[in-house]
Amino acid sequence: MRIKSFLNNLYLFLVIANAILTGIFLLAMCDWYLYIVRCRDGTLYTGISTDIDRRLAEHQRGGHAGSKYLKGRAPLTLLLQKRLGSRRLALKVENKVKKLTKAEKERMINVAGCFEELVRRANE
Repeated sequence: MRIKSFLNNLYLFLVIANAILTGIFLLAMCDWYLYIVRCRDGTLYTGISTDIDRRLAEHQRGGHAGSKYLKGRAPLTLLLQKRLGSRRLALKVENKVKKLTKAEKERMINVAGCFEELVRRANE
C-alpha cells in the first residue's frame, strides 16, 4: 500500500511539474513587447508584456491585475509599443527606459533611431 501511495504521489508531482515547466517554456517562447503610456496627468509609464492590448485593458480597469502606479491615472494613451522578442531583452530595455528622464523618453518616442540605439546599448 505504501508503494502504491508513493507512486500515486510521484505521478501527481510529475504531472504538476510538467504543467509548470510547459507553461514557463511557452511564456519564454512568446514575443515580448515594451510599451509606454501617457497618463491623464501627463506622466509616462513603461512596461513589458506579451499582450499589450490585454495589459492596457488591465491598467485601464484599475483592478488588482493593473499597475499600482496607474490606479486613478486613466485614461491612458498608448504612445509606443515595440516588439523585442525575448523576455530577457525586454527586461533590459525596460530597465534602461525607466532610468531616462521624461524629456529623454519623449525624445526616444518622437525621434527616429533613438529607440533602436537604446536597444543596441541594452544588448551590449
